[in-house]
Amino acid sequence: MSNNSERDHSDSEDDEDDLSNEILDLDAFNQLLSMDDDTDEDYEFSREIVQSYLEQAKSTFADMDQALSVKDLSKLSSLGHFLKGSSATIGVKKVQECCKHIQFLGKLHNMDGQGSVDEDEALKLIAKELRIGKEEYVKANEFLGFFYETDFTDGDDAKDPSD
Repeated sequence: MSNNSERDHSDSEDDEDDLSNEILDLDAFNQLLSMDDDTDEDYEFSREIVQSYLEQAKSTFADMDQALSVKDLSKLSSLGHFLKGSSATIGVKKVQECCKHIQFLGKLHNMDGQGSVDEDEALKLIAKELRIGKEEYVKANEFLGFFYETDFTDGDDAKDPSD
């Protein structure tokens, strides 16, 4: 019976590793963690960077919503580029990917940066990518809060970046 318990625990750890791999680029996140003081068990430095990122991402998503509402493709491309870079620094890879797509679409390129799309198609695809990016932001916020044993929402509903 203990073998099953050990296996169940190991499976649980594997599930957690899979989840972290799905949400984070672990190489990028580990680089961030390496900037913490070796004696700092609370990861204070990286926690502050992550908190700033989460606040910045929430604000950027709101700006993207506004730009989408007025069909400002140039602004959407610029905001996508900005948040793509911030997300890459932390390792929030699915938000980074959605923002890369928004950056390209805002320039009327396909999501892979090749070819072209018309404005209506670009706006439709940007709306979809923005929705997915926000969902992934929520997952990253929850996961990072779990990792740092803190609530990054601070009571201001930061989990929903569309407000």
